[in-house]
Amino acid sequence: MRITYMATVAESISNESVYSLMNYVLDLWCSKGPLGWLKSMMGPKYSGQHLHSVVKKLLGDTTVHQTLKNIIIPTFDIKLLQPTIFSTYDATRDVSKNALLSDVCISTSAAPTYLPGHHFETKDKDGKTRAFNLIDGGVVANNPTLLAMTHVSKQILMGNEDFVPIKSADYGKFMILSLGTGSAKIEEKFDAAECSKWGLLGWLYKRGSTPIIDSFSEASADLVDIQASVLFQALQCNNCYLRIQHDELTGEMASVDVSTSKNLNGLIDVGKALLKRQVCKVNVETGKNEPDLKRGTNEEELDRFARMLSKERKARQVAYERR
Repeated sequence: MRITYMATVAESISNESVYSLMNYVLDLWCSKGPLGWLKSMMGPKYSGQHLHSVVKKLLGDTTVHQTLKNIIIPTFDIKLLQPTIFSTYDATRDVSKNALLSDVCISTSAAPTYLPGHHFETKDKDGKTRAFNLIDGGVVANNPTLLAMTHVSKQILMGNEDFVPIKSADYGKFMILSLGTGSAKIEEKFDAAECSKWGLLGWLYKRGSTPIIDSFSEASADLVDIQASVLFQALQCNNCYLRIQHDELTGEMASVDVSTSKNLNGLIDVGKALLKRQVCKVNVETGKNEPDLKRGTNEEELDRFARMLSKERKARQVAYERR
């Protein structure tokens, strides 16, 4: 479940501060997660019924263009074999993309083999039905950093007043906070000699893991981090990009679907400890994360980001009042 998107709802949880809202979602995650989803011997591992029920109850009739903040959510249309991207800006311009946020969240969470794909329909401005047959957004962008950057550039090219006077390729004016969901410690389970003997079943499942899915997933996320790091280094604005990721999870903490209270609370503790760790940057040669000795802790960098954004907001308010 994409908890981040659920925290952008405008009306489902009224009269609560952002801090209280995040606590609400966190409590929901820990309290509802242990209920689990029914296992299935054939088809997806989980039916998704409980997940769908919780998401629909929380988000209600909220649509994409009603979120508190502008969002962008990737999904993949399994029927058309192409990405389908939902965003606040697109939903405002194209009514057929202004879907229920619950449908979009369910779709982007529909990880192959774990949860079923999701079908829903919308209407365009002429009343014509548009059908969506969607699965996990991670198929499109397991790390959506560059997706967000290009989406902003697109809005600038279209003359969106929210970004005046920034130029479409002026990435030095961007501030990127990329939050990873954690990844498993590299165990070096397999080598070329072993995988060269695999057929279809071997690539799909081997010793408790799914090599082909894991390979695509990790490659997608890591490559984006490397590309973003190189881009901001080349522009000499490293401080504009902050990637926070724990890449040494082990055991159940590295799993996709162990939702016991013990494991969820353990992940919360990992997240709190991560705040105190030195900011890391990816070594573009090895692909490994290494401490960035020129920067402070993740917590200190988040505080710096918040102060800069607050200062920018105040400056924009003053400029707006002078119009």
